[in-house]
Amino acid sequence: MKTRFIVNLRSGRAARALPAVQEFALHRGAAVVFTERPRHARELAARALAEGCDLIVAVGGDGTMNEVASSLVDTPAILGLVPSGSGDGLGRHLGIHGSVAHALRILETGTPRPIDSGLADGHPFFTLAGLGFEAEIAQRFNALQHRGFLRYLTTSARAFRLWQPQRYRIHCDGHIEERLAFTLAVANSDQYGNNAIVAPGARADDGQLDLCAIPPVNLLNAAPLLARLFRGTLAHDRRVLFRRGTRFTVERDAPGPLHTDGETYEAGRIVDFSIRPASLRIMTPGR
Repeated sequence: MKTRFIVNLRSGRAARALPAVQEFALHRGAAVVFTERPRHARELAARALAEGCDLIVAVGGDGTMNEVASSLVDTPAILGLVPSGSGDGLGRHLGIHGSVAHALRILETGTPRPIDSGLADGHPFFTLAGLGFEAEIAQRFNALQHRGFLRYLTTSARAFRLWQPQRYRIHCDGHIEERLAFTLAVANSDQYGNNAIVAPGARADDGQLDLCAIPPVNLLNAAPLLARLFRGTLAHDRRVLFRRGTRFTVERDAPGPLHTDGETYEAGRIVDFSIRPASLRIMTPGR
């Protein structure tokens, strides 16, 4: 199986993973290439595909994964992951997250598995996409020179003090609901990363997207909501809106940022989300 590793050294733990990745690649005659700028991983993945690679491995965080996977949708090539970012949402969801040795072992002994992918305003996503506070934080976080989970928390805390909830009109299956929400996520997997479970019960291979709209957050309800997020029990809070479907259209009062797996774009007032079932093959732990 012709293999190519695409490494983003700016991702949190990729530099530490590099020696093991290079040794693994050397013994298997695989090439290792490095990203040099934003969106470069997508170009490198397209080149690997054109050169006949069967397994293309993203070494980095969810943003690197998103760029590589975007080039592999609806192709015979298999995505491999060596999760090395701040959150690693898809890797955790699929049981790939852990030590570098664990991720490399899956590349040898794992099973290619078809999963779904989503589209948000035309941009592919594989873990989740979102509007509101989470898109604002993704935009600020991506601008940092040094990143990591602690930086994510401090960036979020600074933005929280000034953030105002936004009003959304959510179209799904012919129904329209209006909600004032702190943040709105449309998920293909169950979590943001770091085991923050925003869409309990969501699966990456069920042909569905899961929408979660979190109500306005204040000093009284912030801690309980955060605890539910990390316990995977957000569904127990009746104020949180959950909907499942194959397509959502979300209207907001003004254009603003949209994130897809943590990568940010400017989007219009109306944003469409849709599912592409079984559109990506990814190497997962053997069953």
